[in-house]
Amino acid sequence: MTSQIVLPLPHGPGNPRNSEGAFAALRDGRIVYVYTRYYGDDWADHATARLCARYSSDGGCTWTTDDVVVLENEGRCNVMSVSLLRLRDGRLGLWYIRKDGIDNAHTWMRASEDDGATWSAPICCVPAPGYFVVNNDRVVQLSSGRLVVPAAYHRNSLASDTGTENLFASLDLRGIALFFLSDDGGATWRESRDWWALPVRSGSGLQEPGVVELCDGRLYACCRTDVGRQYEMFSEDGGDTWTPPQPSAFQGPCAPLSIKRLPTGDLLAVWNDHSGRLTPVPTEAGWSSTSWGRTPLVCALSRDDGATWERHKLLEDDPTHGYCYTAIHPTDDAVLLAYCCGGGDSGVLQDSRIRRVTYNWLYG
Repeated sequence: MTSQIVLPLPHGPGNPRNSEGAFAALRDGRIVYVYTRYYGDDWADHATARLCARYSSDGGCTWTTDDVVVLENEGRCNVMSVSLLRLRDGRLGLWYIRKDGIDNAHTWMRASEDDGATWSAPICCVPAPGYFVVNNDRVVQLSSGRLVVPAAYHRNSLASDTGTENLFASLDLRGIALFFLSDDGGATWRESRDWWALPVRSGSGLQEPGVVELCDGRLYACCRTDVGRQYEMFSEDGGDTWTPPQPSAFQGPCAPLSIKRLPTGDLLAVWNDHSGRLTPVPTEAGWSSTSWGRTPLVCALSRDDGATWERHKLLEDDPTHGYCYTAIHPTDDAVLLAYCCGGGDSGVLQDSRIRRVTYNWLYG
């Protein structure tokens, strides 16, 4: 029964931030972890970054020590927020945000038939102008074969030639949740028929949605907000139309929740739990604290497709550090969790790590 850190990824000189990523199982038995590796001297969301990989040959217990570049920076700002997915046709899919400015952030897809040795030309998954945020480890393929990219649209209020130093000052942080869909393996994409805004006054709106397919075929989506909890929506038609957003059972700060189905059939959720169930609610929950309020990091299981949650377990609880943008990857006997873990003397997003938790620990 173990829960242990198996790969720390701290920032350093010339590498100001090691941020969010995603896992995939390769045909040769290895596991690849692709993450956002910043270079230069700036770790802001729009600063320069490339996609790099580490590999494990023993189920995630140990990892290679050298970074392998998967994708150089092809954006005017950067590339970041990776999703990896083994497609039903056998290809390995890679999704990432290419940031080109305050009015241009889109998710692009590449595919590989040789497990990442080579990649196809990029295809834009967001056929609309604007600034669209898609988190890491978010793209899913449904039992029907449909691909779903959950996104949050953010309008901007300044001209497109405004300098990058004014990037966030110009963006409206109130996200609008919508979904992009492909029924041909990613060759073409279209927008969902529904989009939703948060139905209460808020500075965040519906940000950074994630989605999982339920056993009855419905889709469940969860979005971060600044009103004290995640908001949830459901779709009965593969992501085209959605129920109005409503408060979920997940209390927490304005930070994303991650959810994925385990080989056991149960759902695993990971989020910053502010219910006070396992630890006291942080006294400094605002963005001014060194944790940004993104602590503790908690996981829980659902045996009934999200109707109820049980076996809440504490993953991290340092009050001076923040934990967020969790990627989830089940293996035969454990689950790999990769997440940002900075704080204290660094920014929350500057450092990350991979933690390996056994099923015995999760269910114990």
